[in-house]
Amino acid sequence: MKSRILLVAVLLATAMTSYGQKLPVVLLPELATIHFLSPEPIQYVDISTKSIAGDLPLKNVLRIKRAPDSAGKKSFVVEPSDAVITIAGEKFIAQYRVVFVADQAGREFQTEVEVLPEHSRPLEVPGISLSQNQLRTYATQMLFKKKQNDIAHAKAYGIAGNVNNLATLGDYIFVDVAFLNTTNLRYDTEEVRFKVEDEKINKASTVQSFELKPEFVLFGQHSFRRKYQNIYVFRKFTFPGHKVLKIELSEKQVSGRVISLKLKYKDVLEADTL
Repeated sequence: MKSRILLVAVLLATAMTSYGQKLPVVLLPELATIHFLSPEPIQYVDISTKSIAGDLPLKNVLRIKRAPDSAGKKSFVVEPSDAVITIAGEKFIAQYRVVFVADQAGREFQTEVEVLPEHSRPLEVPGISLSQNQLRTYATQMLFKKKQNDIAHAKAYGIAGNVNNLATLGDYIFVDVAFLNTTNLRYDTEEVRFKVEDEKINKASTVQSFELKPEFVLFGQHSFRRKYQNIYVFRKFTFPGHKVLKIELSEKQVSGRVISLKLKYKDVLEADTL
């Protein structure tokens, strides 16, 4: 994470030189709080003066206000004529000129600033191909794709599992997994894990497996009475033909019902394109 922040900081010096005096202006009164709303999780923020205090209450929200001096909240740090705030997301960079103004009775000021495309420039950071918002958009599209047959399915303890769809986009693999509970007992999900392991396991041999962590998951994990469906997005991966990708749904104790689906690498290679 630190290396990514340093890289972004270096890119700032070259990526924004053409902005010059064209920066959008934001007015900052003495007692106001301004919120910048980003379309993506904010990766980096730079504030050019100590006269402004800023923090990230949410991943995609930057909050700024005038910084008080050591005398107390009613006295503010002496400010320059204006300042520059830089905001970098996963795929964009934007800068704003902040102008300090005095509070005036009856005058309204903008307290929310949406980071718009016309205020931004593309930012290519190694290790990021699609932003979280883009992954969410494509994963949502995946939900409405027609269900494919015979990819992978399993049944145990009254729970039926199925891989509805597989799709690729660039360096990403999208996996649509659904589970149907045919019992009258609610399924309290412990976790869904993805592991690459040998297709056939000899009881006398040592099991060799490694776990894959999704780059993005569309929905949070929760209990379900009837149906649970989710989209898991992975960076491109490969594994030998004698191994499988095991998708394991496990339940919280005491019941502990576990159901596993197995994907062959051939299934991944034959995946559709989003």
